[in-house]
Amino acid sequence: MKNKFNLTREQNVFVAKRNIVDYIWKSANLEGIGVTYPETQAIYDGGIVNGLTVDKIIAINNLKYSWQFILENEGIDYDFKSLCHLHKSTCDKLVLDQNLGRLRTTPVNIGGTSWKPQFPIESQIKEELENLLNQPEKTKTEIAIEIMLWIMRRQMFIDGNKRVAMLFANKIMIDNGCGIITIAQENQPTFYEKLIKFYESGDNKDLKQWIYNTSIDGIDL
Repeated sequence: MKNKFNLTREQNVFVAKRNIVDYIWKSANLEGIGVTYPETQAIYDGGIVNGLTVDKIIAINNLKYSWQFILENEGIDYDFKSLCHLHKSTCDKLVLDQNLGRLRTTPVNIGGTSWKPQFPIESQIKEELENLLNQPEKTKTEIAIEIMLWIMRRQMFIDGNKRVAMLFANKIMIDNGCGIITIAQENQPTFYEKLIKFYESGDNKDLKQWIYNTSIDGIDL
């Protein structure tokens, strides 16, 4: 997989900031957080939005702060510590404090399938992440997509895995000028269909190629 975009980090950050509300809105909806684009914009701007639950408002603000973290911190390592930090920032006030930034210790069910993810073990998570990052034959775009899908399937946290996965992958994308991974609203049903198949099979090839073909945003400068 070739990099679709070859930007500087500064250029990629500019693209991200220009479309940040759109990325937050799509990411929220991907996790089943039902907000409209105007509602997302209003929350992002610090306005008052009537008719939304407190949890939805918190979730959007958390995504805002998490995006700010990855855009404003170039030197952050792509490691287990960063994964845990992103979970803390995306799920703050949405899960119990003892679950923030910590691997889950209870089983989880995945909607749409009887498949169940294995329990996460910290040493295994660290080793798997290191192996995914250390693939010199692959582009940063391909590595970012693979890590995103790995986090989603691993279900290492009690909640918010897709949000953490996309943020972590986009940290890699942005730092290397490769654009931004974002799932368009009209593509989300197809994404979920392919995601369930990936969960059950463990084979990421079809979903990885689909994301590459449909879900990388950027501009040619």
